[in-house]
Amino acid sequence: MAYKGKNRIVHILESEDYGKTVTVFGWVRTKRESKNVGFITLNDGSTIQNLQVVIEGSSMNEALMARIHSGASLKITGELIPSPGQGQKVELKAGAVEILGEANPDEYPLQPKKHSLEFLREIAHLRFRTNTFGAITRVRHAMIFAIHKFFNDRGFYNIHTPIITASDAEGAGEMFRVTTLPSLNPPLNETGAVDFTRDFFGRETNLTVSGQLEAELAALAMSLVYTFGPTFRAENSNTSRHLAEFWMIEPEMAFYDIHDNMDLAEDLLKYLLNYALEHCPDDLDFLSKRQQDEEKNKKQEDRSPMELIEKLKFVIDNKFERISYTEAYEILKNSNHNKKKKFQFPVHEWGIDLQSEHERYLVEKHFGKPVILIDYPKKIKAFYMRVNDDDQTVRAMDILFPQIGEIVGGSQREERLGKLLARMKETGIPEKQMWWYLETRKFGSVPHSGFGLGFERMMLFVTGMGNIRDVIPFPRTPLNAEF
Repeated sequence: MAYKGKNRIVHILESEDYGKTVTVFGWVRTKRESKNVGFITLNDGSTIQNLQVVIEGSSMNEALMARIHSGASLKITGELIPSPGQGQKVELKAGAVEILGEANPDEYPLQPKKHSLEFLREIAHLRFRTNTFGAITRVRHAMIFAIHKFFNDRGFYNIHTPIITASDAEGAGEMFRVTTLPSLNPPLNETGAVDFTRDFFGRETNLTVSGQLEAELAALAMSLVYTFGPTFRAENSNTSRHLAEFWMIEPEMAFYDIHDNMDLAEDLLKYLLNYALEHCPDDLDFLSKRQQDEEKNKKQEDRSPMELIEKLKFVIDNKFERISYTEAYEILKNSNHNKKKKFQFPVHEWGIDLQSEHERYLVEKHFGKPVILIDYPKKIKAFYMRVNDDDQTVRAMDILFPQIGEIVGGSQREERLGKLLARMKETGIPEKQMWWYLETRKFGSVPHSGFGLGFERMMLFVTGMGNIRDVIPFPRTPLNAEF
């Protein structure tokens, strides 16, 4: 039994070798039969399209057909013939049918009908078999490959940064603790606190929220590096935009200023969208139709302003608008939307942290294109961002997309030791624990920049899905680690 690329259904459907005998493997999507002929649609995950199998004559074994139901796995050998049906040029006339694994129709939860996304999350071990999640999985793979190709083709080195870390890159807390100490009666020190010197690493450790700081260390020797790995936030949030475990792409570049950083980020986003359109047309077409069907049940104001593929091309075809936080603040403050109190979070004073509704207003209502905001107030940004000459703002950048708001966050990093020490003191970052980070500013420091792209946020945009739990195979959210 050999399942090879040449007999995957995606390739068979493109074939015009009529009369050729082939062997295919897959899972049954549907079965229908009459007295003398049966039809099975088979899918092996390689394409959104199914292969129609025709069973008749001596191959039409009633006892065998009675055991074939949706979800069963089959091996079928037969002859490729032209298909009289619309939308397919080839089908398989079965010669031999072998059941590899049966699926009891009274127990198998995926019947040939539409299932809600909420229900499918409860059976995440089987949802790959649906058209929607098959398409998402293939698009996700294409985006992973495209990310590595983009950076590789531009001379970047991929760096594996630690998943277990003793530092909080953002200084924001909400981290998952990693420990081997007993949960009952852990060892205590003389102050009555847990004695982490007796833990596995001899200190308190957590799951990482970012690979950025370690990537910076590599960039200050290798010049161009990027990470692509899992990150973790113990934020007790059950929104459609939050996960406790998610994947981040984080490039770090020596000798890049904030403008170089913006150029690279814009190039990356447009490259990924182009790659999706070029390599996933069938899946995107399916996901677009699926989104349009879903939107029929929504209120007009909640519907997407653009069809999925049109939206992707919209981002590709428009140069991103670049403005300062201060300019954005003035636009928002003086907007009719703000004056008429239509924002849930009113824009009243300079220095507020912009919300998703503000970001989307700038993109969708004011500029009608993606926006890059720069020069944020330093009090709402992380310690490692380079302070501007006004001492009030930092060289931060956020890229804002239609429908989802922020998709990329980054900055030019603070390369000046004195300024960095001052910012760490202001924000309460312990200098002693960060000695290794500070030493890179002592020994050959250079201007450098980087950014983070949340992969699942990108997947939401590319697929048109409405909930981040549906663009990662096994979502980790509060009270949910079933699979």
